[in-house]
Amino acid sequence: MTNKVVEVSDLMQKNYKYKLTEPMGKNFHPEFKPELTPKEMLELGVFGGKYMTDCTNEFPKDWFKNAKLCPEFHNAELNYFKINASKPLSYWKKKDWIHFEDPRGWFQWYCRYYMGRRIEDDLRQIKRWKAMRRHIGQVKKNCEPGNLACRPKQRQALLHWAYDSRKM
Repeated sequence: MTNKVVEVSDLMQKNYKYKLTEPMGKNFHPEFKPELTPKEMLELGVFGGKYMTDCTNEFPKDWFKNAKLCPEFHNAELNYFKINASKPLSYWKKKDWIHFEDPRGWFQWYCRYYMGRRIEDDLRQIKRWKAMRRHIGQVKKNCEPGNLACRPKQRQALLHWAYDSRKM
């Protein structure tokens, strides 16, 4: 649905509103081609299951039906590769990569972009997503195809950025 206004009030963002101007999962920037949807990422296991557990009402219920979540703490065992590949939010803030529209970072931006929100910050976030490709090159250079035990931390990090590292 387009032109719908979403109102957000969760632990990290109060009284924030945004408009959905594109159909869900459609009309992405031509250079932005994520391999995984937010629902697929949550089902695979990303961010130790802790990410966005207080804001599930903002997104479609089916995204969370089979999601691997842990509201109490970050649990690396819930990640697809059973390894912690996350940096703390304080790290991202120090790098000035966190903007007020998406105080949880890139994945929150991607979820909202996927839902149909378009904002001025989109090009910056797409540029950050594209920069993750360097890890694809490292995995392909150093690992036999299909060897998921090779470079699990990089593979998990790639999952965090909607690259399907299981197919490398």
